[in-house]
Amino acid sequence: MKQLFAVSSLYQCLSLAAAIDAGRLPASGERILVLANNALLPELADPFHDSPGFAEAAARFDRVVDLGGLLWPRRPGQFNPRADELGTWEKLLRSHWQLGDGPLRLWVESIQVNPAVALCRIFSTAAVCVHSDGLMSYGPTRNPLPLEIAQRLESLLYVDLVPGLVPQLLREHAPALLPVPAQALAAGMRSLARALPAAPGGGEGAGGGNDGGAALVLGQYLAGLGILTAEEELDLHRGMLAQVAARGLRRCVFKPHPAAGPAAVSSLQAAAAGLGLRLTVLEDGTPAEVVMLRLQPALVLGAFSTALMTAKYLFGLEAAAAGTGMLLERLSPYQNSNRIPVTIIDAVLERGYPAPAGQPVSAGPAGPGAGLQELVEAVSYCMQPETLQQARPAAEQFLARAQGTAELRYFKRRRLASLQLPGAGPQPVPAGVLQRLGRARRTVRTVRSGLRAGAAAARGMIAAAGK
Repeated sequence: MKQLFAVSSLYQCLSLAAAIDAGRLPASGERILVLANNALLPELADPFHDSPGFAEAAARFDRVVDLGGLLWPRRPGQFNPRADELGTWEKLLRSHWQLGDGPLRLWVESIQVNPAVALCRIFSTAAVCVHSDGLMSYGPTRNPLPLEIAQRLESLLYVDLVPGLVPQLLREHAPALLPVPAQALAAGMRSLARALPAAPGGGEGAGGGNDGGAALVLGQYLAGLGILTAEEELDLHRGMLAQVAARGLRRCVFKPHPAAGPAAVSSLQAAAAGLGLRLTVLEDGTPAEVVMLRLQPALVLGAFSTALMTAKYLFGLEAAAAGTGMLLERLSPYQNSNRIPVTIIDAVLERGYPAPAGQPVSAGPAGPGAGLQELVEAVSYCMQPETLQQARPAAEQFLARAQGTAELRYFKRRRLASLQLPGAGPQPVPAGVLQRLGRARRTVRTVRSGLRAGAAAARGMIAAAGK
């Protein structure tokens, strides 16, 4: 059976390579890597398959094909063939990719959206497996799966980034869970670090060598997601530099998000100079994990990047978060798929939750029985209550124990009230209702004043008639 692995990032390629090395994937059949670069502006971004390390990861596969190139000028995320075109597309792809007429197994990510949905619809008899991308796998399924895809779902492959934490993705369909040992990914990253040439200005030389005296700051493109404004995003990154300086470190390596513009970097250079920091900006596509291994920083700092958990649990580096409290408030709607990554980063790095592996259930700050798994399940239920109905009892128990604690920071009162869950408390009256009540009160006062004036006039008329 031929196996198709659809990927849209270098990290996914590295994760799949680690899964193959760890023996977590079926060995039978040809393995074909399907490139589906889904950058918002592919013309302005370097393709992930041109990044350092891609060839190393892709060597585990028999062939590489490019869905994005075939669809150009449309992006893979825009690929949504009509029902009457599915047969034509299947014939085209089987011929173009030399798939033959035999059975297939699809390995897709982001199964709720295209191109994953499109591929599952086109290859309508293929077995469907999902491979996850970082911390997203710990959150709930964003959109319900069509029945014709759900019936073919077999397994969920995920990296055990937070040791022992069980994913909520696709939990409603009970797929077979295939955890990839974190050490397998770490070993793959170390192998990649040895294979790649050192980049000028980065790697071992960044920040003055492998003495652990530098900080690695991971930039994120939150303005592009509409979570923060561009100025707020710059303030967040400046705050990260201030945290570095407060730790007594004087060298900082900044790895901007690939989509970030040059203005963000120039602003940070000025901020670093004002703080007395020597700033190095990494502008190549070297994975953050490889930079960590080469730099061996004293601190890895970011907002809610998956690489923070990689630093902490895979490489044993000190990791810290910035801006998570603000992001928990800003994420909208509540079911925003970034909420679980932010929750995990905040809970582990800011609130001191331990990873579930090897920990008693009562290890969480919220009280007896409230651990990281329970927190993630409660937040996931509040995000997608219709999908995760089986998680409601656990959510009720967690929230009942969390009363009066800081753990309610992960929930919105109105969300809890709408779901009739503990912790909602007295709800503020919406501003629109207050405005309507104010208008009603003014109307009542006007009517009463008019009635009093009318009554006084009537009494005057009666008195005049009596004379």
